[in-house]
Amino acid sequence: MSRKPTGPTNPRLRELIVAFERKKTRFHRRIAELLSKPTRKRIEVNVRKLEKVCKDGEVIVVPGKVLGDGKLKKRLIVYAWRYSEKAKKKIIDAGGEAHDLWELLEQGIKPRIIR
Repeated sequence: MSRKPTGPTNPRLRELIVAFERKKTRFHRRIAELLSKPTRKRIEVNVRKLEKVCKDGEVIVVPGKVLGDGKLKKRLIVYAWRYSEKAKKKIIDAGGEAHDLWELLEQGIKPRIIR
């Protein structure tokens, strides 16, 4: 007998997933799909990776958590589900912005997804 996947138990995350699914665009559904993954498969990105793969001034979305390992010198605008304290500080100290995914829904933009 296989177990039915239940999805995230965090009520705020569930609301966010439903909000992204309601947008009915391919971009928004992809973010909802990535956020719906089990905890052990959710995306976690270090600022080191952001420094490596992003261009200065780029707007990006991380459908998961941004962690603070590494150095960041580029000015990035980042939308993510969660941030570690160190990661948020490093993004802001580099001249960038750290936003919640809820704000992405209100903005109507489609930044590049980093996984």
